[in-house]
Amino acid sequence: MELLHSGKVRDVYADGDDLILVASDRISIYDVVLPTPIPDKGKLLTALSLWWFEQLSDLVPNHVISSSDVPAEFAGRAIRCRRLEMVPVECVARGYLTGGGLKEYERTGAVSGVQLPRGLGEASILPEPIFTPSTKAPAGEHDEPITYADVVAKVGESLAERLRQITIDVYRRGAEIAADRGILIADTKLELGWAPDGSLLLGDELLTSDSSRFWPAESYQPGRVQFSYDKQYVRDWAVNSGWNKQAPAPDVPTEVVEATRTRYVEVYEKLTGNSWS
Repeated sequence: MELLHSGKVRDVYADGDDLILVASDRISIYDVVLPTPIPDKGKLLTALSLWWFEQLSDLVPNHVISSSDVPAEFAGRAIRCRRLEMVPVECVARGYLTGGGLKEYERTGAVSGVQLPRGLGEASILPEPIFTPSTKAPAGEHDEPITYADVVAKVGESLAERLRQITIDVYRRGAEIAADRGILIADTKLELGWAPDGSLLLGDELLTSDSSRFWPAESYQPGRVQFSYDKQYVRDWAVNSGWNKQAPAPDVPTEVVEATRTRYVEVYEKLTGNSWS
């Protein structure tokens, strides 16, 4: 195998015509990799992605070839995938207003060019899910929000509409499945790419705690910050630590590591119905 790319969280290897996508235990916030890993994080993300790929396979095809035909040293945290030519857009769907979307709304009344009703606040549910794409920035740089018109200019109107529709469809189906299990999906990020045969496939990860905001439905209350089953807990610790969001990042305290791992495990178990051993 040949190492093609080592990203913030994943390493990508070439193995003949296939790719081996390996999820590490590294955690990244504000586009900076923290020096302290989260134990089992890579395996949890891989298992949850595989579960979602299977749940949504009738809605949109994906890049998965096998989760078992991988090198033994990567077992449990690797997927054998089809090679894709990735679309140069991060596809984001939002069903609730929070994070960067809320900040943009407070400035402009819109998110990625989508006008929203007045009077919304932290964790407000949106009238309908919206497509709020962003750039795919090079390593070390930040993704930036873009409008649908920007996507059209980048990839053409036909593909832009497909990206928007797939993103909203995946979000709606995922949110419906999660809601039945007591989880709200506030937002999620997808990546899509072209396979050699010309088909457009879901790639990378899908509806994980690194690519989505998961909230417990039982405690949801608009107007305040929600308990979050994702890396928002680490972001909050980082902000309160006084870190300037630039590399190098500080070590993550043991209690934050343990609490973060617990949240990743809990949402995996709640969504899939499987126990994490």
